[in-house]
Amino acid sequence: MIMDKQKIVGVVGLGYVGLPVATSFGKLYKTFGFDVKKQRIKELRSAFDRNDDVPSADLKSPNLYFTDNIEDLKKVNFFIVAVPTPVNDANQPDLTSLYKASETVGKALKKESIVVYESTVYPGATEEECVPVLERVSGLKCGKDFKIGYSPERINPGDKEHIFTKIKKVVSAQDEQTLEIIAKMYSSIVEPGVHLAPSIKVAEAAKVIENTQRDLNIALMNELAVLFDKMGIDTNDVLEAAGTKWNFLRFKPGLVGGHCIGVDPYYLTHKAEKIGYIPQIILAGRRINDGMGKFIAHKAIKEMIHSGHNISGATVTVLGITFKEDCKDIRNSKAVDIIFELQDYGINVQVCDSIATPKEVLKEYGIKLIPVEELKKASCIIVAVAHMAYRKIELDFLKRISIKNPVLIDVKCIYNRDVLKSAGFRYWRL
Repeated sequence: MIMDKQKIVGVVGLGYVGLPVATSFGKLYKTFGFDVKKQRIKELRSAFDRNDDVPSADLKSPNLYFTDNIEDLKKVNFFIVAVPTPVNDANQPDLTSLYKASETVGKALKKESIVVYESTVYPGATEEECVPVLERVSGLKCGKDFKIGYSPERINPGDKEHIFTKIKKVVSAQDEQTLEIIAKMYSSIVEPGVHLAPSIKVAEAAKVIENTQRDLNIALMNELAVLFDKMGIDTNDVLEAAGTKWNFLRFKPGLVGGHCIGVDPYYLTHKAEKIGYIPQIILAGRRINDGMGKFIAHKAIKEMIHSGHNISGATVTVLGITFKEDCKDIRNSKAVDIIFELQDYGINVQVCDSIATPKEVLKEYGIKLIPVEELKKASCIIVAVAHMAYRKIELDFLKRISIKNPVLIDVKCIYNRDVLKSAGFRYWRL
């Protein structure tokens, strides 16, 4: 194998995961960042990241080259694949991007190279799905002509604290020699170091259960929120009381979207079903979390009726459409579930988001974002995403965009209940 000093890195896929990986390696190694989106490459070459995840200065490294030309990847001997692995409409793994990325790498692959996958997959996918594509396209033999590894991504979009170089990295490979090389490469840029997984399947499984665990804990909170609502108990009050115990886990109810927590469990359940096991708890948690948008919409309608508003033709304002606060990522947004459910009842829904890109929202969901200054007065305001801009909203503004006897649905519990109620709002929080 080629020694570390001779490594030329190629990162395939420059999204929320791939770009931080490429810029980090680009500080120490000659690195090619590859993406099929020509506009993305054009923007990165001009030191602009539309996701606001990587500073402009990091995009200007003299060792870093952005390209959409496969010929440039032929100079690479250490490949990292970091493309999205979503689910389809039936919640089955969609490996289309992974297959295409593997074909791209296969066209540039040469002997003595290493290919490391970072994309989230089910246990066995790297060896069972990706390797055959690499071999077919390259004409080379895995284990003899080139080696593979897997190092699951742990990027948290919008998180400026837990960045790529600050998070301990799990690494794995098909043999000990390759594992040593991969571990050295990642250790050279990741400050907390690496954890050596005994096999690629172990590393793949570790990735999917990290988010499955969070999904299930949030699902429990969401189920409790539905239950307590039927009992007339405020869920947040219950959690504050229970949280006084030293070992109580402080999870909260909420919308579970995005490209990780709301997706990864389906990869694990897909593999489980393929081998003849039907997972009960994991799928139950997914059903609960996927149903929360509809629950919140129905609750908003009930609160509007109690406030004396006619539902058909009513106007509801939804603040926030990204999948999480202070992050531009709109993939798998569950705020959308609230919006579509309300529209099914003949409600006029106006959507505003302080950071989402209007063109992307329109293309992805067919929803036109309304500038905050153009919002019409509404019967109900649903604060779906806790952007900092919405945390700082003043009471006078909420009054200004509301009609008489307004309803406020506080999905993320960011406002003072007593203040809102005293101001005349019918207030409900998840």
